[in-house]
Amino acid sequence: MTPTWSVLIAVHAVCAGYALLFGGVQLFRRKGDRPHRVLGWLWVSAMAVALVTSFGILTISGTFGLLHGLSLFTAGTIAVGIVQARRGRIRSHRAFMIGSYLGLVGAFVGVLAVPTRRIPQLAAQQPWLLVLLVIVVVASTAMTVLGVAWSRTPRVKESP
Repeated sequence: MTPTWSVLIAVHAVCAGYALLFGGVQLFRRKGDRPHRVLGWLWVSAMAVALVTSFGILTISGTFGLLHGLSLFTAGTIAVGIVQARRGRIRSHRAFMIGSYLGLVGAFVGVLAVPTRRIPQLAAQQPWLLVLLVIVVVASTAMTVLGVAWSRTPRVKESP
């Protein structure tokens, strides 16, 4: 039986994809500047949507499962990471955010490792659609990252 895709699951998958990419970019770029903060908030936003939508995706038996507990835990670690950044505790902020990102990577690997999950099924049955979705998410992420990195805050000319 092929698992069905709903709008909720599609939104969840796309936002998780954005979170994977934005988080990966954040790991390898300069920290503390304006682009870091903008891309960080984009990552947090993508994670928030992925986490919220995860609660609409129930187990086969129609209940909540272990992954829902991990979603709650991840929401907490991201919130603590934000608070730590606001308080200037950068080491702690970094640890919570990297841990949250690694949890996301683990969840992604878990999804790919189970052949009956939707993404492996899509790869097997409609690989062209999966490739198209990956291209769209990667290209739009790249354009966003480049746009944020190249954007400059306009300078206000001083009046005489």
